[in-house]
Amino acid sequence: MKVLVLTNMYPTERKPWFGTFVKEQVESLRKEGVQVDVFFVDGVKNTLNYLWAFPRLWAWLLTHRYDLIHAHYVFSGIIARAQFLYPVLLTHHGSQVFAGWQAPICRLVTPLMDRAIVVSPEMKEKMENNKLEVIPCGIDFDLFKPMPRQQAREELNLPQDRKLVLWAGEYWRPIKRFDIVQKSVDLLRERDPDVELVLVGGKPLSAVPKYMSACDVLLLVSDGEGSPMVIKEAMACNLPIVSVPAGDVPQVIGGTEGCYLCSQDPQDVAGKLELALKRGRRTDGRDGIGHVEIGAISRRIISLYEELLQEKRRRGLGRLWFWQKA
Repeated sequence: MKVLVLTNMYPTERKPWFGTFVKEQVESLRKEGVQVDVFFVDGVKNTLNYLWAFPRLWAWLLTHRYDLIHAHYVFSGIIARAQFLYPVLLTHHGSQVFAGWQAPICRLVTPLMDRAIVVSPEMKEKMENNKLEVIPCGIDFDLFKPMPRQQAREELNLPQDRKLVLWAGEYWRPIKRFDIVQKSVDLLRERDPDVELVLVGGKPLSAVPKYMSACDVLLLVSDGEGSPMVIKEAMACNLPIVSVPAGDVPQVIGGTEGCYLCSQDPQDVAGKLELALKRGRRTDGRDGIGHVEIGAISRRIISLYEELLQEKRRRGLGRLWFWQKA
């Protein structure tokens, strides 16, 4: 099987954190025996790259053959659908499918795809489309695993005697609500001055597990999420979590002791952080997320690829039968 992955998020030398979950999925599919080429559209560098991607793709397909195209994010899906040689599978990764200015575009484009993936049940419920499959992005358990806290802090030069609250991600994006993070931690520090906020953003994925082992609790208070990778990564590292119930967070953390759901009220966030810190030990979260191990997720995606190819063959046989009758 040979697949072209078309994406507008993929790590670069300048942005090694950008779209790491797409790269991880590509590498996992390759380990499972799928031949994968990546067609990257860098729309962040220049918006005109989206327009230039159409002739680039057509030229590429003149000299390369695939079984299907797997697009990530809606604008990549539009580019991929501008051809009908190959079936197109589109993965929607975030809350933009039902919130914000991209939502109408997602609703318009998704029915044009041969099949689509969303990463949480909430996304499927709100999109109301029978072509949708719920398949979250997977976690590399070899990369994301617990290590001794003292060792991790020594290697990162973090204080051994502080209570560290981890916030990982693009704090400058309004949807991530870093203002709530700051207010909540300030409130908590009024009660416990030993608390310190640790920001992790713009770092290679390989550095993140060490921060998760060094810190005492992860915080997430976004306005919206699909299936936040950072939550599953924290679970794999047995890191306590305080999070709003965005996307599939309630399902992922389940009843894991040491993990707490909160509102976006800073008082509530501070109270839940205090509970997690007072508990003072790691969780057993890793034991409950085996179903999102990256190899298992890749095999589910490959099964979907095979379904698409079977549908394509059936359509081909149907057309052959029609012409023979005619």
